[in-house]
Amino acid sequence: MTSTLKENDGGVKDLYGEDNATEDQLITPWHFSVASGSTLLRDPRYNKGLAFTEIERDAHYLRGLLPPAVYNQDLQEKRVMHNLRQYEVPLHRYTALMDLQERNERLFYKLLIDNVEELLPIVYTPTVGEACQKYGSIYKRPQGLYISLKEKGKILEVLKNWPEKTVQVIVVTDGERILGLGDLGCQGMGIPVGKLSLYTALGGVRPSSCLPITIDVGTNNEKLLNDEFYIGLKQKRATGKEYEELLEEFMSAVKKNYGEKVLVQFEDFANHNAFTLLEKYSSSHLVFNDDIQGTASVVLAGVIASLKLIGGTLADHTFLFLGAGEAGTGIAELIALEISKRTKAPVEETREKIWLVDSKGLIVSSRLESLQHFKKPWAHEHEPVKTLVDAVKAIKPTVLIGTSGVGKTFTKDVVEAMASFNEKPLIFALSNPTSQSECTAEEAYTWSKGRAIFASGSPFDPVEYEGKVFVAGQGNNAYIFPGLGLGLIMSGAIRVRDEMLLAASEALAAQVSEENYDKGLIYPPFTNIRKISANIAANVAAKAYELGLASHLPRPKDLLKYAESCMYSPGYRSYR
Repeated sequence: MTSTLKENDGGVKDLYGEDNATEDQLITPWHFSVASGSTLLRDPRYNKGLAFTEIERDAHYLRGLLPPAVYNQDLQEKRVMHNLRQYEVPLHRYTALMDLQERNERLFYKLLIDNVEELLPIVYTPTVGEACQKYGSIYKRPQGLYISLKEKGKILEVLKNWPEKTVQVIVVTDGERILGLGDLGCQGMGIPVGKLSLYTALGGVRPSSCLPITIDVGTNNEKLLNDEFYIGLKQKRATGKEYEELLEEFMSAVKKNYGEKVLVQFEDFANHNAFTLLEKYSSSHLVFNDDIQGTASVVLAGVIASLKLIGGTLADHTFLFLGAGEAGTGIAELIALEISKRTKAPVEETREKIWLVDSKGLIVSSRLESLQHFKKPWAHEHEPVKTLVDAVKAIKPTVLIGTSGVGKTFTKDVVEAMASFNEKPLIFALSNPTSQSECTAEEAYTWSKGRAIFASGSPFDPVEYEGKVFVAGQGNNAYIFPGLGLGLIMSGAIRVRDEMLLAASEALAAQVSEENYDKGLIYPPFTNIRKISANIAANVAAKAYELGLASHLPRPKDLLKYAESCMYSPGYRSYR
């Protein structure tokens, strides 16, 4: 049998020579752009699966390509949720959801919006952490843009390869400090992808205007370097001038390609780069670091809300942090700014109510010379203290905040010490994922004899203690960044300022109802997250207009209504 078919043999003419081509012969990958037939079914933006109506099936050449049943979107959602619940392993749910996103975008977002409390731990922390660890093995299709050292000098061209031209939000990571899991290199892409799906689901930012990016400068993770399935550059991390030049080219290319108003969110960079990048670009670009500023804003909201339960004003409380990295110092500074705003005292003075413990013990003035620059403002006069429990006993804080990235550090001794001089000790165990949490909800409630007000970074199930059910709050950045991003976009803001973060915190705290307080919650439930995000967006936009940083003029009369009108809705559209 010959390998070619003549036209009169009843076969199809091999117009492009594809059947005869071998691996090393070049052919052109032709593409037909008419959205009909199988092309339409393979485009996640327009595919509706079995929800195509009889009329649409005729108009778009879908007859026979689909089974005869016609489902509405609600029935599709019910079916997918039923299937997802059959999986016992969270990672399997994650891959099933990612497959859905690649197949039917609107159904994916409808699922996420309607089942946010159930699915948030899957698309975000803690499951996204495991997904990043195994990203090379579960990788199927590329999502987002990968910019590596190979692209140096060509980053603008790479950005132009992205099919969407009206990008409004970029979430970018270099994968060096993924959650509490360390250097995952190129496999950190799961984080920008997950964050941007929340920008759409929770903040209503259109999926087409979201761009996930991973900057690959290598990895120092030996396990990945030796893994045959690793998808990134197999070399040690670039540092110094080489790293700075790549980031500089990237930031310039972003502004050149997408303009002044594209929001760049830095995500999971290591401390030494995170602070430097934020400081360097905050005056020239619209940039935001979720680990420093988003965490700070959500924790400040929890602290403000908790005042109704623990009493006093913000300035009456003393704060002790375990962890003096991005999150710890970011939260500390925002709390100091809020106290300063409320009391009119200079921020240098309000910082004195806030103490930090790092790996070497309490940060005190006798250590000043050896401290990194971002820790220096927190070095107060006090004799050296080595351990956390001794620091708790010495400082007698009313609020204990963990951002250490190290699990099990809020020991029984620490929690009991907090409970010994506080009627209602406020305890935040913020490190992610769940395995890295400073303590569990059950430990906090049990060791404090049910008196602690507790919030964590990752979700915990409700705890029953002596006949009472306690519901732990989740100080999750997902409360803040989607609404903040929407507020910046809808106002056309050109810079992010601390006042906007304070506005976001105050808007979130104001959403906590009496019913929430009765359960010991200091955050509103995620079921209302779209409404919460709209309120945050309106507050942030108002602050952007007030500061003269908004470019969308004239200012809309009702910012809350305008925010709601801007939000993406995942309901299916009818096709003609």
